[in-house]
Amino acid sequence: MSEPLFLKPVFHEKIWGGRKLESFGYDLPEGKIGECWAISGHPHGRSQVENGQFAGQYVDDLWKNNKELFGNPKGEVFPLLTKILDAEDNLSVQVHPDNEYAEKHEHELGKTECWYIIDAEPGSYLIYGHNAKNKAELDKMIESGDWDDLLRKVPVKTGDFFYVPSGTVHALNTGIMALETQQSSDTTYRLYDYDRVQKSTGKTRELHIKQSEDTITVPHKDPELNIVKREEGKNKFTTYVQPPISPYFAVYRWQIAEPAVFNHEIGKYTLVSVIDGSGLLTIDGNDYKLEKGYHLIIPATVDQWTIDGDLDIIASESGEE
Repeated sequence: MSEPLFLKPVFHEKIWGGRKLESFGYDLPEGKIGECWAISGHPHGRSQVENGQFAGQYVDDLWKNNKELFGNPKGEVFPLLTKILDAEDNLSVQVHPDNEYAEKHEHELGKTECWYIIDAEPGSYLIYGHNAKNKAELDKMIESGDWDDLLRKVPVKTGDFFYVPSGTVHALNTGIMALETQQSSDTTYRLYDYDRVQKSTGKTRELHIKQSEDTITVPHKDPELNIVKREEGKNKFTTYVQPPISPYFAVYRWQIAEPAVFNHEIGKYTLVSVIDGSGLLTIDGNDYKLEKGYHLIIPATVDQWTIDGDLDIIASESGEE
């Protein structure tokens, strides 16, 4: 099969969400919609194929039954998850476990993730890392609720990129929209949630202090990234992370202004999210429309493809065999 798999997004309401995802052309359900699960094989939000011979099938089923689409991988689950997040309010301050801890305690993958900042209002900031020098100091600051001194606030602007390995204390805050590439996991340990009360229950959300203390990396250290940028004619290409720095995924930005030809390495498949613009994807002489808000997988069975138009795309590939 030499055709792309266009996918139907799944939306999740969140206490911190808003309505900005409508700017991607989505017909949102009612409520505060915080997450668009755009490319997913996770049971909490399965992506369904909208076109071609696999129309109506789910990504996780294709992973099990049509492994040639993904280069005949060894892993049991589709390893990546692409989301778009709309933070109208602050997310909880949280941490994710690594594979070993998650498999033991949650029976799923750990969660290393990254963010491309699609939009950030002036004055926006992230929680990214902490200031505790050792485990004892970390536990003491958490117990006393010394959040102002513990949590690192990092200014953020549109176009920034952040790599968030498991064990990193983090949170998106008010006024940020981000595309998130992550391992396929829905395990989040809330460390602090601003004492917010849910309207539906009248209670605060559950915190996971022990699990957070178990999994937070101490001391925090910003990852050393090797971001590579190149230009080909009018097109611009950025590689944000890739193995071995990021063992689970590679993430790219493609800024397309004229025809660009791409080739797959043997066994690779590519996740594609159009964050702005419009254009055409051409595979084996067949054209497919690309628009802002489209998400798709280019399977490993596609050796070469061309993209043309005026497009801003975030793409990713699995780092695992």
